[in-house]
Amino acid sequence: MRAKKLAVAASVATLAAAGLTLPLAGSASAASTLKDDFNGDGYRDLVIGTPKANAVTVTFGSASGVQPANSVTVTQNTSGVPGVLEAEDEFGENVTSGDVNGDGFADLIVGAPGEKVTGKPDGSMTIVWGGASGFKTGGMVLNAPSAEDVRFGEGASFVDLDGDESGNLVVVSAGRFWWYADGVPSGSALGPEFDFLPDGVTLDGVVGGHFSGTSGSDYVLYGKGATGHGYAGYLKGGPGDLGYSYKPLMQNSTGTGVDEVAVAAADTNKNGYDDLVIGAPDSINGGEVYLWPGSARGLDEDDYPRRTYDQGNANVPGDPETGDRFGASVAVGDVTGDGYLEVAVGVPGETVGSVARTGNVVVLKGAPGELDDGGASWHQATSGVPGAAETDDHFGSAVQLKDINKNGYADLAAGANGEDIGTAADAGAVWVLRGGSTGLTTTSVTSFNGSDFGLGGAGLRFGSVLR
Repeated sequence: MRAKKLAVAASVATLAAAGLTLPLAGSASAASTLKDDFNGDGYRDLVIGTPKANAVTVTFGSASGVQPANSVTVTQNTSGVPGVLEAEDEFGENVTSGDVNGDGFADLIVGAPGEKVTGKPDGSMTIVWGGASGFKTGGMVLNAPSAEDVRFGEGASFVDLDGDESGNLVVVSAGRFWWYADGVPSGSALGPEFDFLPDGVTLDGVVGGHFSGTSGSDYVLYGKGATGHGYAGYLKGGPGDLGYSYKPLMQNSTGTGVDEVAVAAADTNKNGYDDLVIGAPDSINGGEVYLWPGSARGLDEDDYPRRTYDQGNANVPGDPETGDRFGASVAVGDVTGDGYLEVAVGVPGETVGSVARTGNVVVLKGAPGELDDGGASWHQATSGVPGAAETDDHFGSAVQLKDINKNGYADLAAGANGEDIGTAADAGAVWVLRGGSTGLTTTSVTSFNGSDFGLGGAGLRFGSVLR
């Protein structure tokens, strides 16, 4: 692969791994209601996990969008963050957020399922406290509640589980579902009243959402089934009998398991219930995306059947080809500002022109009934997108949609974890394209890579996780 250097908005290559003293754009004048506004300035922030570097980078939102110079990189060597950085920890393998301590600032919730601590089970979950000046007040760490747990911290969610309007932290390990009492975890983790997971399921993550009319939030757990193929199951929340209402949504899906970047939840059709989107990149037709509409009764009800999208659908850009990996990543957000949410689909194995596996992102337009088959695709050969389409870039290996500059339109963040930076192979990079009333635009595209945050190096695959 021909090496190249991306255009970047700024260079902060001297940023230390513990660099939490960068000046931030603005400070909080009132509590923010955004679950991903870590400094309370009213703008949503973009989070990039780089588990191979055991690092999480937060680029703070602003009226000008993402600015790499206005960012913080957090590791277990950061002052106040519990733990010690070790190569096998996988700190940043998954990331979520929410105002855990109720101070009006979103807090960073980071999984490190590879963590090894003498005398404790595998894995950990770290909460880093947000604040007006960034992450300067430390954090706390949670370890696996039982000796049988493996890879505690594979996934997490912070939503209201039991309907009392207070958030609960939920954490999954490879084979267990745990939850904590309201707010800051201060007691022992709690297990469900019923052992609901089928034998042989290995979890990769969990997503919480208002999928039904229950008083609390519901959860979808996903990963691999007993056969090693994709699995997802639906667990209803509420004030009691947790685990009693559970049913599989997909079992033995063709190919490898469901990965944490291939799940998203949001109300795409404005009916008041969150919908579930899962990508199955190794299924037939070069990969598929499934959408389960939410309803008063929940997911996968007869009146609200699963819908399937692939590159064989009319008006979906591209052709269904083996190895495209359509659905390797998915994200949901309102790109056009009309109230209906678009779905961004990563296709990191896509051939563009004659360039194999350079990758692209397809954006399916939201509509009142279901997703409009019509869509547009974006890649490094698109005019106005920095860089060049090269073999094995894997553009679209991760995607995220969120309104970073607070103009009413969701912006697309797209990772290419196979991007070469100079002579550093597979260093990885991220692009941010702005939303608008007619869709995404290449005006004022921002692109950056790990070296802009002190994380340069071959094989780091910066941009593997976007939140």
